[in-house]
Amino acid sequence: MPKISLACWDYDRALPVLDGRIPVEGFDITAEAHPPGKLFPLAVDEAPYDVTEFSFASYAIQTARGECKYTGIPVYLSRAFRHGAIYVRADSGIETARDLEGRVVGVPEYAMTLAVWVRGILADDFGVDVSKLRYRTAGLNEPGRVERLKLDLPPEIDLQPLGPDKSLNDAMLAGDLEGIIAPAPPRAFADGNPIVKRLIEPVAPAERDYFSRTGIFPIMHILALRKDVAAANPALPKALYDAFEAGRVHAMKRVKSVAEGSANRDMSPWYADAYESAVRCMGADFWTYGVKGNETALNAFCRYIHDQYLSDRLVALEELFHPDCL
Repeated sequence: MPKISLACWDYDRALPVLDGRIPVEGFDITAEAHPPGKLFPLAVDEAPYDVTEFSFASYAIQTARGECKYTGIPVYLSRAFRHGAIYVRADSGIETARDLEGRVVGVPEYAMTLAVWVRGILADDFGVDVSKLRYRTAGLNEPGRVERLKLDLPPEIDLQPLGPDKSLNDAMLAGDLEGIIAPAPPRAFADGNPIVKRLIEPVAPAERDYFSRTGIFPIMHILALRKDVAAANPALPKALYDAFEAGRVHAMKRVKSVAEGSANRDMSPWYADAYESAVRCMGADFWTYGVKGNETALNAFCRYIHDQYLSDRLVALEELFHPDCL
């Protein structure tokens, strides 16, 4: 039985595959759980794992360039609405999304998936000219983060690193940034510092309205299989998809069971309310894999990659995933 290395984070939908409860039929899987921050730089460079979690943006950009070592499996390990990912200084005068134009805004990486989605949503939904934001990059709460991929942006995009000794959080507190776009809260916001606020509040109604209008549940991370391994193991792409789909179904059933249980098995006081709200807005099977049914989100993201000068052509859906999984 061929041995296959697999690495992704310990998501509820991935755990049944990681711990072996659900096998990848015909293959001996050696699984490791690592956070995305560790896996993504490896995926774009060394590609040490046969199967890996991959930043959707990095994967799409490398695919457009013809330099990706992996082929995609339409397993969406991470999905998230991102209206709540924009933070501004309370004294900046930024009250609406259009006010971001011309402002100095921090982002961990210009080409990270989160930033691509936020810029796309700002442009499509709020009419923001995202080329007019002045972007500064650094680690969110700790200094040292740099772009994973080399970018070739036009001169009108003002993108500069803050430097190796600064974090976005510290720069915001010092007044060097007027806003931050990030997948997690700046430490000042998390600590309740009144100088930092979310631009869009309340978040949940805005995100539900966005889904109701667009049908888009943003895709953040995908599963990817190294191309040489796929070529040597023709049955592996579909076997991986089938295993992770079974894991997704298992996780969805557990979420429903916890939400409807007579005792609260999860340490969230409003777990049931959150589940019921998601079902009312998105339907009972609100987290799906595969291409069918996700075309709107996939096409929007490919368009955003192109519109934001991260690819010199529009990537087709057929290029994103292994043909056996389309």
